[in-house]
Amino acid sequence: MPITYDKKKKIFTLNTKNSTYQFMIDDYKNLLHLYYGRKSNGIMKNFLIERARSFSGVFDDEHEGHSLDYLPQEFPVQGTGDFRSPLLIVRDENGTFGCNLTYINHTIRDGKYRLNGLPAAYENSGDDAKTLEIILYNNRLDLSVKILYGVLPELDIITRSAIIFNNSSRKITIEKIQSACLDFTHGKFDVINFQGRHAMERQFERRELLHGSTVIESRRGMSSHQNNPLVILSDHDATENSGRCWAMMFVYSGEFKAEISRDQYDQTRFQMGLSDEKFSYVLDPDKKMTVPEVIMTFSASGFEKISHNLHDCIRKNICRGFWRDRARPVVLNSWEAFYFGISGAKLLDMAKHAKNLGVDMLVIDDGWFLNRNDELHALGDWTPDENKLGMNLETLVKEINAIGLDVGLWLEPEMVSEDSNLYREHPDWAFVIPNEVPLKSRHQLVLDLSNRKVRKYILDFIFEILDSSNIKYLKWDYNRSISEVYSHAAKNQGKVLYEYILGLYEILDKINAKYPEILIEGCSGGGGRFDAGMMYYTPQIWCSDNTDAIDRLYIQHGTSFGYPASVTAAHVSVCPNHQNGRITPLPTRGIVAMTGAFGYELDPAKLSNDEQLEIQAQISRYKSLRKIITDGFYYRLSNPFSENFCAWEYISRDRRKFLLNVVILRCHGNMPEFYVTPRGLKPGKFYRNVNDGEIYASDALMDSGFALPMPKRDFESYTYLFEIV
Repeated sequence: MPITYDKKKKIFTLNTKNSTYQFMIDDYKNLLHLYYGRKSNGIMKNFLIERARSFSGVFDDEHEGHSLDYLPQEFPVQGTGDFRSPLLIVRDENGTFGCNLTYINHTIRDGKYRLNGLPAAYENSGDDAKTLEIILYNNRLDLSVKILYGVLPELDIITRSAIIFNNSSRKITIEKIQSACLDFTHGKFDVINFQGRHAMERQFERRELLHGSTVIESRRGMSSHQNNPLVILSDHDATENSGRCWAMMFVYSGEFKAEISRDQYDQTRFQMGLSDEKFSYVLDPDKKMTVPEVIMTFSASGFEKISHNLHDCIRKNICRGFWRDRARPVVLNSWEAFYFGISGAKLLDMAKHAKNLGVDMLVIDDGWFLNRNDELHALGDWTPDENKLGMNLETLVKEINAIGLDVGLWLEPEMVSEDSNLYREHPDWAFVIPNEVPLKSRHQLVLDLSNRKVRKYILDFIFEILDSSNIKYLKWDYNRSISEVYSHAAKNQGKVLYEYILGLYEILDKINAKYPEILIEGCSGGGGRFDAGMMYYTPQIWCSDNTDAIDRLYIQHGTSFGYPASVTAAHVSVCPNHQNGRITPLPTRGIVAMTGAFGYELDPAKLSNDEQLEIQAQISRYKSLRKIITDGFYYRLSNPFSENFCAWEYISRDRRKFLLNVVILRCHGNMPEFYVTPRGLKPGKFYRNVNDGEIYASDALMDSGFALPMPKRDFESYTYLFEIV
């Protein structure tokens, strides 16, 4: 059974295919964490050690060894004598802190819980999903918390969320709330996170966990380029295919905070949830607040199993709708070809060339609306520029359709330019603090999506565009962080950022409901909102504004730890690259970009005959391999940060085919041989290299590896398809 409760011992056990999670109700009705690890049939209560310790407070003088200061907990709160970081801090109307929550009751039911207004993993037929709801209560505040556990046993996924209820007649202020906590009584651990910056997102970083706290967070109003809301805790010696690992992924697109702390007794606490920066949520009487979900998974066999679990969950239990399981179109985007200098004539010429190359869709990027010839003007107005386009948008789309291509359109609905009709008419719709000079980034301000009038305006203009033109795809961009937070429509500024994200989700949900076959690609200066929350509404996300193939290897390496190829949008661009000036071979650019949602950022009219032939071959090859790339298992076969090459593998679900890709990073004189060792093959079988017909024993390949040709220059690349014989 995925969820059981031992009434006599007061122990809850959550089982997945390969893991067990266990906690108990103690004699004081606190929830104590017992275990999260390899699947076990036992009772892990004996792991708890109670011992009287100095300066540790207790609720019962007769049991000095029972202190929440060091006992492992499920939902630690401030004010119980636990001086570690809590999940919940509340303050009453008098300014008093403290809230001891105790167990009241629980419910176990079939199916996976849903969250009103927030994204969350959902169950499919055959998932055997279960939900555990536990009610905790504080009598002084008349406050209750419903802790939600969801179990997707076949995916080895456990989810956590909570709903806070103010049952009283007084206001309560939530100063901090997080979704999930794991306490470990001992162990030497490393923390793996994915840091970065604009154009170099999700860089793998690993550090030893020492005493004190490691905090990974975003204070930018979005999940951010700087830190991704995926964090892994691992054994100090864990590798790709050995060692214990625990992952938390936040299903949310706004500010977040993950904390990993090692305390005075060498115990570790791993927690994740909403950031408490700029957060102070006033909960009115008889109101509730829903906490975003955290996805958790455990692996006893290294990082690759963590990745497979998360990939499957996002692909089938986060992404939704028409495009979840469909092949995504190969797109050509106008941005790096023309930037703001687009015209109808250029776009039609681009469409004709694109059709000959095998492209499926032309995406009209920034610059298509009135007064939009640079970054300074017109965001928020969204009136097509018929002079620039040479016709109205509807006619242009029809003419591109007649060539044989679908059409996509770039939008940045959450932003406004100071020089726009919208801002002149509604300056109170932007985040601008009264009597302060507004801080601009990319010359723009952020619209207040917590304001329902703003949400209606955005939906109205998007509906007007989509109703009048045959647009099949929206590139939804978001190109600045949120610094000042002031909503003219809000009574409580401390919950505006949270309600901003709820407003974003409401808008996206309504677009998907009205136009279920439209494909929305998320974007935030590339990968600034590359998170599971957005993937619930936008089944693919522009991975990075950096289209350089070599930089993308590092970006995509980090991305692969939590996110599947199917959600990762990557394009081939021209050389020298527009971001860093690097020159790489066109075949290498193609191999690196074939990571999921594939496309191009260039002007095809400027391609040589050889380049056109190469791109035709790339598109044909990608379409023939698209299923194995987007639906198969992904393996990282090298570490580009420490090795001279980057290698990765896709293998089909039945493990009868696998695709091996390699890019040489550094070429030296008289180099040693390079060997790549595939993983995940069927033991005792033979695989044929489709490139040359050679046959290899699977066990030998997984043991001794596959020899690569000797490279002649940096950035050479190789791709091999193997089939079982």
